This record gives sequence, C-alpha cells and structure tokens, in this order.
Amino acid sequence: QVHVRESGGGLVQAGNSLRLSCTASGRTFSSLDIGWFRQAPGKEREFVAGISWGGDSQAYGDPVKGRFSISRDNAKNTVYLQMNSLKPEDTAVYYCAATNSRIVLSIRPNYDYWGQGTQVTVSS
Repeated sequence: QVHVRESGGGLVQAGNSLRLSCTASGRTFSSLDIGWFRQAPGKEREFVAGISWGGDSQAYGDPVKGRFSISRDNAKNTVYLQMNSLKPEDTAVYYCAATNSRIVLSIRPNYDYWGQGTQVTVSS
C-alpha cells in the first residue's frame, strides 16, 4: 500500500504563484510514476501534470502548459508542482496520484494510489 499526501494549497491572487508538494510512503519513492489531477465543483477530475519515476518523462494538460512545471526530488521523496501565472479557473482541489507501473501519465485510471487533495483557490 502506498500512502500519498499533498500539501501547499491555499488562497492566492490571480497572477501569483503557488507550489504544491506530494509525498508518498510505503514503496520506494523513486520507483513511482506520479501525477497531479484537479477537480473543480461540478466538473470532472482532469489531468494537470505527471512525471515518470526517473523524472525523464513529463506531461502536462493543455490548460496549464507553459504555466505549471512538475519536478521531483527522489532524495526527499517529494514531487513538486510549481504553478505560475495562476488564474481563477485554476481553482480546484488538487490531487496527487501514484503508481509503480510504467504508464501513460495523463490517464487517470492508470494510477493506483490517491491522496486526499489540497484546495487551491485563485481570487480575481
């Protein structure tokens, strides 16, 4: 069993930045593919960004390309989601997900383990 936990959410004004962190325990962290998803009220959960176990492969959802950046520090068992130029439409609960299978990062059902989510609110 892998336990996933997100942190770093909060309230921020449009145009500003925020960094989310994701940690996972229960498996060797460096063997996990990690993804970020988000869900706004009344909407489907959508892919935000993903990174492969070694960090050499990354993927981004179209709404965040050029603004968000995903990275990992396996020595700290942490994946980061740097969110710049935030917009009100980025407001959502952000979820971190993990799997120890080699996957297509953008496909939600590919992930086996999910965190509880962290709220990000962007005010206009």
